[in-house]
Amino acid sequence: ERITIPLKDGMITDNDIFRGCEKMKHVDLVGGVHETITALLLEEWKNVMSEEIDAINQILPTTPAGGNVYLEFGEIAQAVRLWIRSVL
Repeated sequence: ERITIPLKDGMITDNDIFRGCEKMKHVDLVGGVHETITALLLEEWKNVMSEEIDAINQILPTTPAGGNVYLEFGEIAQAVRLWIRSVL
């Protein structure tokens, strides 16, 4: 249901890396990104970044994983890649 990855562009390269992972609904981040956000001076910056980080968890429940007759490649990899780039 969840993966844990660092917030690093280029981590997800294959479009079918999550093929068949229909239950993946959550991404956890490692690498101190939450501490960095907590250290931001303006509350508005903290809120915006927290919303950006949580955005993937709102998108994944309705994103197709692929691996069935109708959808060979899923969109989860693309969604995670775009999300990482938006947060960075």
